[in-house]
Amino acid sequence: MEIRASTVLPARREPIELVTADGLTLVGELALPADRPPAATLVCLHPLPTHGGMMDSHVLKKAANRLPALADLAVLRFNTRGTTSDRGTSQGSFGNGEDERLDVAAALEYAEFHDLPRAWLVGWSFGTELALKWGRDPLVEGAILLSPPLHRATDADLDGWAGFGRPLTALVPEFDDYLRPAEARERFARVPQAEVVGVDGAKHLWVGEPYVRIVLNEIVRRVNPAAYPLPTEIPES
Repeated sequence: MEIRASTVLPARREPIELVTADGLTLVGELALPADRPPAATLVCLHPLPTHGGMMDSHVLKKAANRLPALADLAVLRFNTRGTTSDRGTSQGSFGNGEDERLDVAAALEYAEFHDLPRAWLVGWSFGTELALKWGRDPLVEGAILLSPPLHRATDADLDGWAGFGRPLTALVPEFDDYLRPAEARERFARVPQAEVVGVDGAKHLWVGEPYVRIVLNEIVRRVNPAAYPLPTEIPES
């Protein structure tokens, strides 16, 4: 059976709540492999909520739908403060990427408290800014950035990640609205361990199953290479 955009593979999925240091409750979901412990954990940071970004933004939801089964990954998604999805609305209000530092910390604390292994940040657009600004935590093994605009994240944040020393991969669409591969390579040159991967034909929102597959494969290639490349078909059940 071919894996399609709507495919949802078996996993243990549970609603979760994160509590921030300033007392807010954030709603989320944790998806785990159905019958074995995870090899690593993706902590997902969604696109800009004032422009429709949320934990169900399609690439992140498809990661949760597929990667526990295909790559033995735990996928933790949540709505940052003031953000709404089918799971519900997180308390608080949009903090323009500053107050959200407490949301990132709450997600990492949840991962640590629940013994989720090898946490990697996966940020998309606004989520890449949160990863670069607030993700330099000892628990974090590395970060994968999808369509980084580098608006809120400054050269000082890039320098901070350079000093942090953990792996950093930026997947940059050829036709991105904000930052394209050539400029991205110039900006990320400040981070010696950074890798910029230009994706031909892609746009900021990664619309289309071929681009989703590229993103998920590039994530797995770095986080659990034993599961790379991902299959495009699964046995009929």
